[in-house]
Amino acid sequence: MADATEDQAPAAEQEAPAPAAEGEGDEALAAEWESMVGNEEAAPAATAERILNQDEIDSLLGFSVSDEEGADRSGIRAIINSALVSYERLPMLEIVFDRLVRLMTTSLRNFTSDNVEVSLDNISSIRFGDYLNSIPLPAILAVFRAKQLDNYGLLTVDSNLIYSVVDVLLGGRRGTSAMRIEGRPYTTIERTLVQRMIEVVLADAKQAFEPLTEVDFALDRIETNPRFAAIARPANAAILVKLRIDMEDRGGRIELLLPYATLEPIRKMLLQQFMGEKFGRDNIWESHLATELWSTKMEVAAVLDELRMPLGQVMNLKLGDTIYLDAGPDSAIELRCGPVPLTSGRIGRLGRNVALRLHAPLSPNARKAMMRFT
Repeated sequence: MADATEDQAPAAEQEAPAPAAEGEGDEALAAEWESMVGNEEAAPAATAERILNQDEIDSLLGFSVSDEEGADRSGIRAIINSALVSYERLPMLEIVFDRLVRLMTTSLRNFTSDNVEVSLDNISSIRFGDYLNSIPLPAILAVFRAKQLDNYGLLTVDSNLIYSVVDVLLGGRRGTSAMRIEGRPYTTIERTLVQRMIEVVLADAKQAFEPLTEVDFALDRIETNPRFAAIARPANAAILVKLRIDMEDRGGRIELLLPYATLEPIRKMLLQQFMGEKFGRDNIWESHLATELWSTKMEVAAVLDELRMPLGQVMNLKLGDTIYLDAGPDSAIELRCGPVPLTSGRIGRLGRNVALRLHAPLSPNARKAMMRFT
């Protein structure tokens, strides 16, 4: 510290101003003190925390003036152009794919004669066009048809799984990763072996959907270019299921894509919380209602004839008056239940009772009334 003061002392002496007059000295001293005070007050302000203005905050958040003025970043346009699709919760579909994982674990073990583990990564919703653009190439895309649903689906096998399956089926050694050769198309042998594996997966998918509904998945074609595997419009929503297949140190991924249009015929079934749930119908209640209807007692009336009379004439009827009906012994008698006509027949006698023999089926009006009642 002593050396520093000694070094600074000559510098101060060199920078010291020459002596001035007495009047000028007072003014110079006052100006020097003001400059020193100003520098001391400015130093804390320079070191104080800097406050960002609104433009800097907008730039950090990703907004700009052009965004506010343009129509592409408006709320409605952002919703229309959004690539995210809300995943409709389909509880039964998740159960179906869990069942598919168990079936594939067994069938692929038998297919490859190796220890195979299948796991379900996730289920998500995506635009069909976005999915085609996100497929890592090279890959094999299998287009299959759901016959009962009258629509198509897409199954994608990535490159790692293709080479792993070929290596396993052709006797590759365990403990060594499959050799990948980039820059060439898949050979006929590779496509045939992968096609056999895809047929096994589609057969398992049929069994997975069988408790819910009968669906036959038939392989339509195999493509290597996503442009030729278009089964829906780019903006259509679809459900994407990612399956991971591990064969010890080898493996890959299978992605199953089902458009919502394919699942629309069985959407009510997929909305069930558990297998066998019914919407709007209850078989137990229907059978109970049918049993009670068969045992229900109802009053019916046999109408011989109808006669229209003025109300005044009806009010003047007295005991002993005779009313003439236009009906003979062989006239048809109408059987009614309240205001609803049921059928017709002829009057007769059975023992000591008056009976009615029916000679016509139930009328359409009676059937409609019974249907409304049930």
